[in-house]
Amino acid sequence: MSTAPRRRPGSRLRPPAHPVLPTSPGFWRSPLRGPWFTSVLGLVLLFGLLVVFVTGLLSYAAYNPSLSPVNDKTPDKGVLGFYLFDWPTDPHWLYRLTQGVHVTLGLALIPVVLAKLWSVVPRLWSLPPVRSLAHGAERLSLLLLVGGVLFQFATGVLNIQLDYLFPGSFYPLHFYGAWVFFAAFALHAALRVPQALRTLRSGELRTRARDKGDAHRDGECDEDEDGSRTDAGTHAGPTPHGAGAHAELPAPATGLASTGAELRSPDPDPGTLTRRGALGVVGAGSALLVVTTVGQSIGGPLRETALFAPHGGGEPGAGPGGFQINKTMAAVGVRVQQTGEAWRLAVEGRAGTVRLSRADLLAMRQHGAALPIACVEGWSTPDQDWRGVRLRDLAGLAGYRDGPLPDLLVESLQTRGAFRRAALRANQVADPRSLLALAVNGAPLTPDHGFPARVIVPAAPGVLNTKWVARLTFGDLT
Repeated sequence: MSTAPRRRPGSRLRPPAHPVLPTSPGFWRSPLRGPWFTSVLGLVLLFGLLVVFVTGLLSYAAYNPSLSPVNDKTPDKGVLGFYLFDWPTDPHWLYRLTQGVHVTLGLALIPVVLAKLWSVVPRLWSLPPVRSLAHGAERLSLLLLVGGVLFQFATGVLNIQLDYLFPGSFYPLHFYGAWVFFAAFALHAALRVPQALRTLRSGELRTRARDKGDAHRDGECDEDEDGSRTDAGTHAGPTPHGAGAHAELPAPATGLASTGAELRSPDPDPGTLTRRGALGVVGAGSALLVVTTVGQSIGGPLRETALFAPHGGGEPGAGPGGFQINKTMAAVGVRVQQTGEAWRLAVEGRAGTVRLSRADLLAMRQHGAALPIACVEGWSTPDQDWRGVRLRDLAGLAGYRDGPLPDLLVESLQTRGAFRRAALRANQVADPRSLLALAVNGAPLTPDHGFPARVIVPAAPGVLNTKWVARLTFGDLT
């Protein structure tokens, strides 16, 4: 005899109510979530964020912060500067490469980071929030990890766009934020990797890798975790709508399985997009960001599509000075009167002070160098043909004709802005391509490119290629 409850004629079955609190597993109903989807995104971020972190550290080292306080924007870094080294001048495109990769890859990873956070959000709401000391440490590492990566991406994007909406200087915020993120990353990896290795050795990942998400709209077949299709008949019958909304998830044996159980919805909505399709959407978002930014790093036709990059949208005019400008002379407080006939360059060293006019510098032996300008925001120029006096020849005028060459402190006419003064190491002074440039691409420097004289050094960040030079002081700066 049937025990099913009778219903009155004309009445309707009321669908089960769905949970209203995000702490309930049934609240998160997307069929896309699952261990395979999250693992693919995590694998991309594992390598991608490590590359971004390492290139960021290299960018910091390129400023030679241990050389002089004028270069050091993080004077309290302590042991965090343990890895610093003398930044080389070869290859001459080194900083253009490392910073271009840092910025372009960082932007490309934004859709991946957002997708990864979306995929694991059920786990962030799971109760109880702390189950053990180890679990509490993992939750703390996740808090620092998520907060750190969001902070780094937010400040990085704002810096790229030259929108300094955050309090304080970008350099210390981004530097210390990177180390907080890396510490959380290392702690999280130390807590999770042993569980992952045990699960991989046990083969549990393979046995638990399938679920019934991402079904065809016609309901005739389901999709496995990796996106492949299988007949619906190979799985158990479908779960009634809402039946598992409040059910307890089975307690799995190991860490990776636990992650999968917490991520998979017990009552998923009908699938409208496969997991491979979702990864395609994420990849398309990353590709769009690359196309609209990378041109400012590599140049060529893609520079026309670099709409989201600073100074984007093609070359800034034509002629010898038709390449990117970071700061104009008006923006940093340099007046035209300061760069006219009365301008004199002061060259100081152990032989005293020598004052040179632009005509005096032009009378000295001129040398050429094909070098780019690359800035921390990720944009760079192709190689430009610079011509001027070698820095090491000017060091000779200051009394350093014999023996090793000294460091150099460069001072600009500019009255405001960071790096009004900049320090260069002895190896940078000694490089024959390091110039006090007077001309570029066959013509005198334009006012916004540093007339009457500017420094140009191979592989150095753009801010160390000081414009509107007023004084060169040679000596030991360490």
